[in-house]
Amino acid sequence: MDKQNDYPLKKIMMICSKGTLEDVYAALVMGNGAVMEGIETKMFFTFFGLDAITKKTMNHLHTATVGNPAMRMPGGLPFPTLLGVLPGVEAGVSKMMKAGMEKLDIPPVEEFLELIEAGGGEIYACKLAADMFKLKKEDFHKTVKDIITVGDLYAMCGGLGTQIVFT
Repeated sequence: MDKQNDYPLKKIMMICSKGTLEDVYAALVMGNGAVMEGIETKMFFTFFGLDAITKKTMNHLHTATVGNPAMRMPGGLPFPTLLGVLPGVEAGVSKMMKAGMEKLDIPPVEEFLELIEAGGGEIYACKLAADMFKLKKEDFHKTVKDIITVGDLYAMCGGLGTQIVFT
């Protein structure tokens, strides 16, 4: 049975605009899940979300420790924002997050992008943000199909029926 027929959702456009570990993985998990469910999936990375698809930065994402009200310390106590500004704290928290993800067998960013592409998903970079950060096609991971404008993005949505998810 075709999984796509089981869902009223036929097409999804994931927009990733942030480059933190937690924001990038939210987009990748949701995009990969959509592909696996047979939903036509396109992913658009813009502004700091470009870090997820840029060769130099994709393997060096960090967890936001300052201004993250959901951040908790072991035991469930709120993480004091002030601690996040201390040298090495962000790197340490990021390392702990990555270790926890590895224990759960969550793939690294590069592998996630390849899984999404292999499942039929398409990955795009935002032209405005790429121009702003002086990035070219060769700066991006091989799964990036193209650098497109917002107008191109909306044209791809194909009228009614595409759910747009902004992370």
